[in-house]
Amino acid sequence: MAVRFFYGNHTMSKQIEFTRPDGQTANGYYAEPDNNPGAPGIVVIQEWWGLNDQIKRVGKQWTDAGYRVLIPDLYRGDKALDEAEAEHKMNDLDFEDAATQDIRGAVQYLKAGSDKVGTIGFCMGGVLSVLAAMHVPETDVAVSWYGVPPDEAGNAEDIDVPLQCHFATQDTFFPIEDADAFEKKLEAGNVQHECYRYEAQHAFGNEDWDYYDEQASRAAWQRSMAFFETHLKA
Repeated sequence: MAVRFFYGNHTMSKQIEFTRPDGQTANGYYAEPDNNPGAPGIVVIQEWWGLNDQIKRVGKQWTDAGYRVLIPDLYRGDKALDEAEAEHKMNDLDFEDAATQDIRGAVQYLKAGSDKVGTIGFCMGGVLSVLAAMHVPETDVAVSWYGVPPDEAGNAEDIDVPLQCHFATQDTFFPIEDADAFEKKLEAGNVQHECYRYEAQHAFGNEDWDYYDEQASRAAWQRSMAFFETHLKA
């Protein structure tokens, strides 16, 4: 497969192919900070739009902070151009396969060069980041922005890695009542966790989205950065 390299400010990035646990291959967008190929790793998990420019900018924030980054291409090259298409693609996604194969394969890829690897996801990616905490044993820490998995996806009480969650009180996709119930399960299982709530709407951290909230996004980023700093760089 041809590999394309992109050089930005103190980062190197490329499209890569990595191996899933089942032996199949998947594609992703990989980036690393300049002169630090063994830095801690973060798997960044897309929103329902696909592997687009916005999620690549999210990845760059992490390489700028000193992490290796891999964004799995869960839609296999496709991207959604509007909400209806995005919802259709998300509904067609096999979340179990995405978590236990694509995301686990991405974590394993980074783990080959990093001592510690975490996951962070947004919207449907937030759900998948929690599923990684549940079902990907190589994951060291997970962060979820506005994503709450359904009960049948796994037992939140069994999570054994640090988990940080960011919820929006006005979220119509993942109602805050669901977030509250999810946190109660974390508490019941004595899961090491931090849960934050913001007076904002769903996808408040996406600068290309109608509900972007700069203040809430900045606060969530600072908390996410501090969480990974503690659990991946310590």
